[in-house]
Amino acid sequence: MSFGDPNNPYGQQPQQPPAQPGYGYPQQAPQGVPPQQAYGYQQPGYPPAAQPPVGHGFVQLPALGTVQLASMGSRFGARLIDGVVIGIIYGIFTAVGLLGALGLADEADKCDWRDADYYACRDDAFMNALFVGLGVMAALLLITLLYEWLMISFAGATLGKMAVGIKVVKDDTGQAPGIGGGFVRWVIPQLGGLLCGIGTLLVFLSPLWDNSGRQAGWHDKAAHTLVIKKP
Repeated sequence: MSFGDPNNPYGQQPQQPPAQPGYGYPQQAPQGVPPQQAYGYQQPGYPPAAQPPVGHGFVQLPALGTVQLASMGSRFGARLIDGVVIGIIYGIFTAVGLLGALGLADEADKCDWRDADYYACRDDAFMNALFVGLGVMAALLLITLLYEWLMISFAGATLGKMAVGIKVVKDDTGQAPGIGGGFVRWVIPQLGGLLCGIGTLLVFLSPLWDNSGRQAGWHDKAAHTLVIKKP
C-alpha cells in the first residue's frame, strides 16, 4: 500500500484543464507556418492591419507605395500662393521698366528743336523707351514660363505647392515630371487662356469630374502626371 495525497486516496492523477487561447497558451500555428511566427499567427478570415483604401483618394505609385492624392483645396491654396509670388515679381519688374521707359522718354525733351536732327532725336528717344517696355514684358513672360515649368520639371513643386505640402509626379514612376512632362503640364492651361481665361479655369477645375478616381486634370492626363500629398 502506498501513501499519497490524503485528499486523493485512490492515487488518480489530477486532470489538467484544457488550454484556452488567450490565457497564456500560444495558439498552435497551422502546418506550413514557421515556428517563430506561431505567437503572431493570424487566423484566416481576419483582415491585416488597416491600409488606406486605394481608389478612395489614395493611389499606388512605384518607389512611393500608397500615397494620398492632393485635395482641390490644397491645389487652390498652392495656386493662390503662386499668384502672390508672381504678382510681386511682376510688380518689381513693371516698376523698374516703367521708370526706365519714362527716363528715356524724357530724353526727348532734351532734343534741341533748332538742330537739323531734332525729329530723329525724338524718335530715337521714344523708340528706346518702347524697347525697354517690350523687354520688360518679355522678361515677365520668361519668368512665368521658367517659374512653373522648371520648378515642376525638376522639383515637382512650385513655392506654392511646397508651402501646402503637395507635389507633381509621373503617374508611372512616382518621380518628378522632367522637362517634357513639366512643359506639357504648363502649356495646356496657357493655351486655355486664349479663350479669355475660361479655358484655363476649366483646366484647373477638370480634376473635379475625372472618372478615373485619380483626380487628374486635363493637363495632368496629357503630361501623365498626378498631384499627390507630399509623403
